Amino acid sequence: MSIYQKLHKIQSQVLGLGKDKAGQNYQYVTGSKVIEHIKPLMNELGLILKQEVLTIDNERQDYIVGFGTPKERTKSEILSKVMMRFTWIDSETGEKDENLFGANGQNDWEKGLGSALTYAERYFLLKYFHIATDEDDIDNPERKAEELKEQEAEKTRLI
Repeated sequence: MSIYQKLHKIQSQVLGLGKDKAGQNYQYVTGSKVIEHIKPLMNELGLILKQEVLTIDNERQDYIVGFGTPKERTKSEILSKVMMRFTWIDSETGEKDENLFGANGQNDWEKGLGSALTYAERYFLLKYFHIATDEDDIDNPERKAEELKEQEAEKTRLI
């Protein structure tokens, strides 16, 4: 198989992932969940994903939290912007597929860069393989599993 046939195999096998974590009033798919579904396929097909940081731009962000309350205070964080190159490598043939991807992360002083790197990896994989993450997406297999559970629960209530 060529590298693109192998990548297509991964894309065809991982259709959708339900969001498994909540934070800051939104839900998202964790990087662990994405890797849990993709890495076994990568290993089976002999694919390596090389990640290189090409540029890092850190910018201090000062803003007010608790505005208009007794807990009002100034908070400082670092906004880290990264540009990365993700290179798929076929370990059998050496064939490569290079992709540029940028991401941002904002967090406490020591965590901004880590947030950007984690975000970049997770969203590169989700977007590269067109993996649905919305519960509303009809192709999301976790949505179908949840629907089956709900239907079974409804049948049990009616009995």
